[in-house]
Amino acid sequence: MHIIQTHKFKRTIKKLKPNQKKLLDKAIKIIINTPDIGDEKIGDLIGVRVYKFTMINQLTLLAYIYEIDTITLTLLDLGSHKNFYRDLKKII
Repeated sequence: MHIIQTHKFKRTIKKLKPNQKKLLDKAIKIIINTPDIGDEKIGDLIGVRVYKFTMINQLTLLAYIYEIDTITLTLLDLGSHKNFYRDLKKII
C-alpha cells in the first residue's frame, strides 16, 4: 500500500507529543487493515472518509481518501471537530 500525506497533515503531526503519535499510528494501522472503516462523506467532500478515534480523552477526526485502483491511502487532515470540515473543504 502506498501512503501519501498532505502538507497540512505533516504540519499537524509535528505538533503532536510522542504518546499522541503512538495513538495516531494505531489509528492509521486500523485504516490500513480495513480502509472502509471511516464514515464516507457526501456533497463537497464526496470520496473522503473520516475515521473518529479518541486521543487522550478527546475525540479526534482523521480524514483520508482510499483509492482501490492504485491501492493508495492519502491522509488529508487530523484534528478536533471544531472547524474540521470547513478546513477540509479548503484542502480538497
